[in-house]
Amino acid sequence: ILFSVLWWKARKEVLDVKNALGRHLLTELYGCPAEMLDNIQLITDEMTIAAVETGADILKTAFHKFSPQGVTGLVMISESHLAIHTWPEHGYAALDVFTCGRRVDPWVAVRHLEKRLCAQSAHTQEICRGRLDDLPDIRSSADQHTEHQGSAT
Repeated sequence: ILFSVLWWKARKEVLDVKNALGRHLLTELYGCPAEMLDNIQLITDEMTIAAVETGADILKTAFHKFSPQGVTGLVMISESHLAIHTWPEHGYAALDVFTCGRRVDPWVAVRHLEKRLCAQSAHTQEICRGRLDDLPDIRSSADQHTEHQGSAT
């Protein structure tokens, strides 16, 4: 029963994306060709294209090639980020795509990378970040503080 409750809470969170400041996709790509996952130029290009396809505004990119193998990288966007870390020896890549606002769809980037990195399978978890119902109403708190100060004079 506890598992069912936790699953339902997580599922509700995923479905309630309009009530959040951002969407965070954590994707596992399996069965990718090792030579693709070890190619820093390919990873850089495809991550950048994925960000462009979402309509995001790219601020910076940073990628690093490990020795003997693997690539890690980040595309910093105004709306947050796209990140990747690869394990060519396992045919595995971990993606992290976080976008804020409604203009940019993180699923566009995930689908692009899943296809371009030739993943045989993928698993994605979507998390709503900054759920509006859980955030304090800062304006109301400030108004109450101002009202309180005004009554002291």
